[in-house]
Amino acid sequence: VQLQASGGGSVQSGGSLRLGCAAFGFTVDGYAIGWFRQAPGKEREGVACISTTDGRPYYADSAKGRFTISRGDAKNTVNLQMNRLKPEDTAVYSCAAYYGNYIGPYSLDADEYRYWGQGTQVTVSS
Repeated sequence: VQLQASGGGSVQSGGSLRLGCAAFGFTVDGYAIGWFRQAPGKEREGVACISTTDGRPYYADSAKGRFTISRGDAKNTVNLQMNRLKPEDTAVYSCAAYYGNYIGPYSLDADEYRYWGQGTQVTVSS
């Protein structure tokens, strides 16, 4: 079982990036997939999550109106479209999965997640 995040990079403030999360060794159907980020010296923060059962998303306040989480066109993938990026979005972004259909505030709690992928760096310059 493996999750792999991709798509990170460096952009200027106001720019956009699209992150991808690919699952290997299991099908994401029935799982909730979440995106988390961790900046140097800060705690890990849940950004967004999605139910693969019905596509319901849930966002942290910091992501609402700017980020969109969705199932990818490729099987077993979930994307995070990030627009109007700010310097404070700079962090290592990781995706994670837990089995279940619950989507809500607890979906942004890292302790709920069983499977984790390595992160991808996002750097936003002012």
